[in-house]
Amino acid sequence: MLTHFKCRAGFYPRSNIERDDVPDNKVSWDTEFKKYNPPTYTSPTIKGKPWADPDIAKPDFKPKWNNLDGYVNRMSHTGNYKILNGFPLNPVGRTGITGRGVLGRWGPNHAADPVVTRWKPDHSNRQILQFIAIKRSDTREWALPGGMVDPGEKVAATAIREFQEEALNTLEASEAEKESLKEKFNNFFSGGIEIYSGYVDDPRNTDNAWMETVAYNFHDNEGSIVGELKLNAGDDAVGVCWVDITSDLKLYASHKDIVDSVLARHITPN
Repeated sequence: MLTHFKCRAGFYPRSNIERDDVPDNKVSWDTEFKKYNPPTYTSPTIKGKPWADPDIAKPDFKPKWNNLDGYVNRMSHTGNYKILNGFPLNPVGRTGITGRGVLGRWGPNHAADPVVTRWKPDHSNRQILQFIAIKRSDTREWALPGGMVDPGEKVAATAIREFQEEALNTLEASEAEKESLKEKFNNFFSGGIEIYSGYVDDPRNTDNAWMETVAYNFHDNEGSIVGELKLNAGDDAVGVCWVDITSDLKLYASHKDIVDSVLARHITPN
């Protein structure tokens, strides 16, 4: 059964709004919780942004819940979510806060996460799988170099674009450099394998807006493609490096679960 922890703790990100406490046995909407009195918060920083929904009470805002709404995908990987008094409900349950927080969309906010891997360059017999991680500028946590899916954009294209922007800093690259990278990556990124699609236990989630992702693994088996690239943090990343996948690895949101799934795919127990 799906549950969440990181979006039920303490203060909401980038705010001084404290979540209402939600015990483990009161997360489900099917469980009565009469004392539940969450604060409402929608960050003023997202109001009026072209990538964000308007206020849900606006008369001309008529979203098509659980459907493709023009170019905006309001469908959830978890199935149909409930609508209560005009508000979409987080499919996993209560988070201790209502509103949209810092998320652009009411309901599901779709992202894509590329897990780019290689075998650690090592002369021992032990094979260690590594992946490219970026350090987020907001929480300073290590994470996958993913990002939000633009309206109408294919999810796989998002994964590739975000990797290049955050791990290679292509936003500041010259046209010649971009063309060179495009040629080098063309075949490599056409071979991605979908690892996960679904809900993400993201600290930005609320009762009415939440993160979902599709994660792809792009594996450089010989270490000759991305394994040889010079990594350069860009966009909203402040660091980037190859990281060993170990049992004590700590990552942002549900990214550790995604990375563990990739490891299980590549490592066969003796």
